[in-house]
Amino acid sequence: MSGVDLGHLGLDQGGHLLVQHALDGVAPGDPIEVCGRSAELGVHLRAWCRDQGHGFTQAGASSYRVVRGTADRDRWLHAERAGAHGRVADRPPRTWGLAARGALVEPGGPAFPFALDDKDTVWTGSAAAIYRQAVSNQWDPATAVGWDAAFDLPADVEAAVVQVMTYLVENENAALAVPARFLGQVHPHFREVVQVLAVQVADEARHIEVFSRRASLRGTEPGLSTVGGQASLLTLLEEPDYAVAHFLLSVLGEGTFLPLLAFIEQHAPDPVTAQVTHLALADEGRHVAFGMAHLQDVLAHQPDLRGNLATAIRRRHDALAHTAGLNAQVFDALVVLAAGSWSPADIARGYAAVEALQEEMAAGRRRRLVKLGFPASEAADLAALHTRNFM
Repeated sequence: MSGVDLGHLGLDQGGHLLVQHALDGVAPGDPIEVCGRSAELGVHLRAWCRDQGHGFTQAGASSYRVVRGTADRDRWLHAERAGAHGRVADRPPRTWGLAARGALVEPGGPAFPFALDDKDTVWTGSAAAIYRQAVSNQWDPATAVGWDAAFDLPADVEAAVVQVMTYLVENENAALAVPARFLGQVHPHFREVVQVLAVQVADEARHIEVFSRRASLRGTEPGLSTVGGQASLLTLLEEPDYAVAHFLLSVLGEGTFLPLLAFIEQHAPDPVTAQVTHLALADEGRHVAFGMAHLQDVLAHQPDLRGNLATAIRRRHDALAHTAGLNAQVFDALVVLAAGSWSPADIARGYAAVEALQEEMAAGRRRRLVKLGFPASEAADLAALHTRNFM
């Protein structure tokens, strides 16, 4: 008969680990001998065996006979794995809760209210690679931007930068709120998707920080936020469907912002403005890539979703038809940045550059819609219906 000598170690001091280790080496019904010199060993061992379902008898003055029961084995007979190794479940049960993927889940646990628990709705095989890229490309606003760079802008040019930054902040507030709203609804079994959404929230938080800091860098008050701009962003926050909201924000809105950020970087009148837009542009490019990968995978399983996406664009357009669209001060500020001076010829050149920017934005939307399987003519019509507020 195998056994274990606990010496002076009490069962209430970790001795139960040694007893359990010894029991793991025998079959149910087989005995082990437990010896020890702890004064309360017999009392504690008897109670522990009763709790664990093992037999217990006194064998000597300081030795005990423990017979392995079946309760420790039977306890897990009805447990299930939270997904097979290397495989993502199509619809993980809510009773898997917060368990790690592949963990052995004890039965009888609570059902967690994860509304987004359908693989075909949330999953993309690209999530893991995008998350790894996102983590490796994180940057610190305190060190990645040369906040102490020397520059001196005319007051009207600084005002244009501040207005653009003010506009970017409110749009980034929306870009943070949308993934944050869905983050807690995605079943943790799809952990790579959850991780990407969490990094996107962190990205947007950094963008808000650096755009706000640039706006106030020279002590200027923030610019104007318009009713039309706020109304446009509200429609993103009100969209209840995850795939549709992801489409409107990442594929259309943030996709439209890519050329905008590149435009601001190109025409930035100072190094800080160029740096903050450059850093944000890299992050937003990753957000768009994830949005496209997600929608492509979802549409492969749910092709009828294209109709819902098209309807969402038209519904949003109709809801915003009464608004003024893009903040006129933002448009004018972009013209000033592109012009570089107040001469009529330069203003004309700046105006033309902003018009070209808008066409570039529309062309990008058309390309992404075609890539998602929309016919070219429908893609052109839908791209033209996108909000004039860009996001």
